[in-house]
Amino acid sequence: MLKYIARRLLDLLPTLFLVALIVFAVTRMIPGDPASTMLGPQASVEEVANLREQLGLNQPKTTQFAHYIQDLLRFDLGYSLAYKRPVVELISERFPNTIILTVFALIIALIVGIVSGIISAVKKGSILDYVFTVVSLVGVSIPVFWLGLMLVLLFSVKLGWLPSTGIGNLDDGLGVYMRHLILPGVTLSTIPMATFSRITRSSMLDVLESNYIKTAKAKGLSSFMVIAKHALKNAMTPILTVIGMQISSMLGGAVLTETIYSWPGMGRLIVDAINKRDFVVVQGTVLFLALLFVLINLLVDLLYRVVNPKVQLGKVEK
Repeated sequence: MLKYIARRLLDLLPTLFLVALIVFAVTRMIPGDPASTMLGPQASVEEVANLREQLGLNQPKTTQFAHYIQDLLRFDLGYSLAYKRPVVELISERFPNTIILTVFALIIALIVGIVSGIISAVKKGSILDYVFTVVSLVGVSIPVFWLGLMLVLLFSVKLGWLPSTGIGNLDDGLGVYMRHLILPGVTLSTIPMATFSRITRSSMLDVLESNYIKTAKAKGLSSFMVIAKHALKNAMTPILTVIGMQISSMLGGAVLTETIYSWPGMGRLIVDAINKRDFVVVQGTVLFLALLFVLINLLVDLLYRVVNPKVQLGKVEK
């Protein structure tokens, strides 16, 4: 297993280099001049030119990219042009908020999605099955930004039950913090929830038709024991695959969700950096998220072995 992990970690290097190259090229295509944005519209041409020279923006793109890679090899993600702070500090400040939002949304998605998927599989062909299937199809198809706006309109504007923006302060109590977390958490969990429901239903249907499930039922085991101890455990492998993919998607989807609800996380940081033409922050945050995505996929592969000891990592790798 250690050889497998080492091999997968080595595979990170070309992937991260390619991501760094693409992000560097894309950020240089963003309209607008960072120096002009930083100095404002009242700045003179000479002031803008001097700042461009200080920031190294006048250097050839190949030279800028070479310096960027050298900084990355020293684990330096750069210095923010707009915030006047190291990018690492900005990430360490915003990333916990994104993790809290993602974990909260993932818990909602797993509980509702897996439970509804199990019910749909057990009650195949029933009204509940059709209802959950339709709801999951709608959940996968619904745009996140539209759902977020509709939830704000209903629960914040019309009913006044929940705050629409910002993050709660734990000093004011856990209840206040959770009230700020509910709307963005539900918005971010919708697509993963629907996906978990569909995958769980499909996987459970395959398992419930297996001979060992029929044998367990013939032995007189209760339906709950058959589902919880035998069926669900063996249906978890494809669900784990989806969990890994959905966590990555949720971290990426947090860009829209955090923007709608003004949640101070990584997604909001990226959007603000783009608006301020702060390409250093965009490069650092996107590269950090790319590293996180690959590590999550590696963790999911390792969890295969825990859930299903028959899975051989070496064979999976091939």
